Amino acid sequence: MSEIELDADAITRLRTVICQLSRRLNVSTPTTGLSPSAISVLGSIAARGPLGVGEIADLEGLNATMVSRIVGKLDAAGLIDRAPDPHDRRAALLKVTTSGRRVLVRIRSERTRALIEAIERLEPAEAEMLMDALPTLESLAAEFGVPAGLLARAGTGAS
Repeated sequence: MSEIELDADAITRLRTVICQLSRRLNVSTPTTGLSPSAISVLGSIAARGPLGVGEIADLEGLNATMVSRIVGKLDAAGLIDRAPDPHDRRAALLKVTTSGRRVLVRIRSERTRALIEAIERLEPAEAEMLMDALPTLESLAAEFGVPAGLLARAGTGAS
């Protein structure tokens, strides 16, 4: 692999644009009434469940108290179910309900539609360069520990 000089200003621009895009896409689904964190937790449960609160906290990088609050709201909304953990009677395992899966499908659809509309407003050459960069962006995500399987399931996850 050839060595390239990484310009600090360009790296800052890249980091900033990735963060801005992530924020914009995460709030592009106002019809659900769920916070971005709740949507992410729901997606994690759907993709990897059933899960315990501690596992979700680890996956999401949130503290267990915050996850417990989010889980309470998701449960009250009928988006997840709690089942006793067969290995620890004090704990519960969480799984997504049919209603929760429908919400995730709607979120994915809205986010995908928003991104398609934005890409369609780009110049055709810019849109092509963006799509050509997808494998490189996936490799970059993998460097940050995003599992390749999660990227492949992006169409079925919350993102």
